[in-house]
Amino acid sequence: MLLEASLAIVAGLVILVWSADRFVDGSATLARYLGMSQLLIGILIIGFGTSMPEMVVSALSAINGSPGIALGNAYGSNITNIALILGLTALIKPLSVHFSVIKKELPILIAVTALSIYFLLDFQLGQLEAIILLVIFAIYVMWTIWSSKKQRASIQAAYAEDEPEEAMSLKASLFWIIGGLTLLILSSQLLVWGATTVASHFGVSDLIIGLTIVAVGTSLPEVAASIAAARKGDVDLAVGNIIGSNLYNTLAVVGLAGAITPIQAEAEILSRDISTMTGLTLFLFVLGYVACKRGGKIGRFSGFVLLLSYVSYTLYLIQSAV
Repeated sequence: MLLEASLAIVAGLVILVWSADRFVDGSATLARYLGMSQLLIGILIIGFGTSMPEMVVSALSAINGSPGIALGNAYGSNITNIALILGLTALIKPLSVHFSVIKKELPILIAVTALSIYFLLDFQLGQLEAIILLVIFAIYVMWTIWSSKKQRASIQAAYAEDEPEEAMSLKASLFWIIGGLTLLILSSQLLVWGATTVASHFGVSDLIIGLTIVAVGTSLPEVAASIAAARKGDVDLAVGNIIGSNLYNTLAVVGLAGAITPIQAEAEILSRDISTMTGLTLFLFVLGYVACKRGGKIGRFSGFVLLLSYVSYTLYLIQSAV
């Protein structure tokens, strides 16, 4: 059973990442045919698509009675996004930070993180609290869409210049939207089963599995995209993309799982995981603020510190599970 579960984890992660990529490609192509702006593609299609693995895994975990994976996956992905992904990206190429990110997106993420702490002070996320998170998520998406209308002309012009040389056909895009989403659901189910089986065999909690294997696996689309952007020298939007992904995780992923069934949180969620996530979020705000004030970037040393934080956090998780 252990061998089958291990193979299920590997196969689930591979199919999960590949199907998420196909889903995003198909959705982005459909958006082009519908004439949507790049910003809306990023928010509604790319942002939603890259967060789809976390959403599906967390929802299925809640349905299967493993809410520890749901919380661990969401918060572990947030930690992974900031410490691992931004750390690696900054090591490859220093990151530019727009002042609008410091002025709007990061404060929103900090406020949402604080709300999550408040909701989990009693070590439980009720269905009403989860619904509140989903409502806030919906308001955030609508506000973003409304804000984008002010810059529609310039966004459309930039979008036209970014037309791919070999565009996917409309039929192919529809196929990969449906096929990609189907594979996402199936591979997520396979991944959850393998993770919970391995956890039970070694006596490791669902939370630890969610914070490590599942969190990193479902964050691989963001890892690949950020590293590819850094290699091409296009890193201006890297910080904003990670912040958006963390907002999706904290609001939609956790909210969806909690709306399905109330979630009992372990004490470590507050003392270790949310504390680490909050500390990294505040540290990112400081890095971005200093970069904006000094007209510079988040450099390689800061990237090394972020990456070291992720390694230290992961080693502590492994040690605490032994």
